Amino acid sequence: MARFLARRFVALIALLLATSIVTFTLFFAGTADPAADSCGKSCTPDRIAAAKVALGLDKPLVTQYLQYMKGLVAGREMGPPSGRYHCDWPCFGRSFQDNQFVWDVIKRGLPYTLSIAIGAATIWLFFGVLFGVIAALNKGKFLDKAAVTLSALGVSLPVPLIGLVFLWLIVSRWHLLPYTNNAITSPWSPGGPLAWAKNYILPWITLALIYGASYVRLTRANMIETMGEDYIRTARAKGLPRATVTIKHGLRAAITPIVTIFGLDLGALLGGAVLTESIYSIPGIGKTAVQATFDSNLPVIMSVVLFAAFFIIVANIIVDIFYAVIDPRVRLA
Repeated sequence: MARFLARRFVALIALLLATSIVTFTLFFAGTADPAADSCGKSCTPDRIAAAKVALGLDKPLVTQYLQYMKGLVAGREMGPPSGRYHCDWPCFGRSFQDNQFVWDVIKRGLPYTLSIAIGAATIWLFFGVLFGVIAALNKGKFLDKAAVTLSALGVSLPVPLIGLVFLWLIVSRWHLLPYTNNAITSPWSPGGPLAWAKNYILPWITLALIYGASYVRLTRANMIETMGEDYIRTARAKGLPRATVTIKHGLRAAITPIVTIFGLDLGALLGGAVLTESIYSIPGIGKTAVQATFDSNLPVIMSVVLFAAFFIIVANIIVDIFYAVIDPRVRLA
């Protein structure tokens, strides 16, 4: 197991480095001029040249990348020669538009994104797997057809439609829930877990409808295939309880593909639920990325890209570990 984890950790570092190199090259070796963007509309050639020196853009691209990576792990010195200052780790640089530290921008949006992602993932995983198992055990019956129909409907509906309908009916027309309160960022915010749940329940359900539909279909297909295997028939012939056969033997074998897509979906969502955050006016990482794109704020955009890549890669590593726990044969791969 130790060798397995060591290989996955080395792969994590290699993927993160590769992602950072590609991302940095795309953003800072492209046609955009960050120095011109940072000094606004009243730029002169002298001010642009001074901005390049202050931002460290006058150095070779390789040196810029090494300084950037140093900042992520140990901090770095920034600013013009006459006014150097230290940027503590993880240093993603400063925003070109408002001169804020990018890490402070990310920290403001991260609690909102975490609240959305964790709540929504819990709902879609639980109900997606539950309905998938029920549909598989009732193949061809009413419950099976209903689950398949609802999952097909969930896959086909776009996030903006679901979100806007929820806002119109539940919030504006029926007044069952209030509009999103951006002062609530966690279960420990004023009002406690209940206020937190009420504040994010609509984004959770919106994402759960979209993501959960594929979990229902995948769980159903895997369970139907697994429950027809010889070892399942043997377990039944031995007189094992139906719940034991279904959960311990059937679901455990069918759940490995679900673990894969759950890790990827959750990792991507932690990188920012762009549409959901925009519709519900939640200032999370996704909405921050949208605003940074409109402003051509390269440091913020790059930090969000690296954050999303980090979460997805880490999710892959966690999935591999779960694989090793569920199926020991994976450790030998």
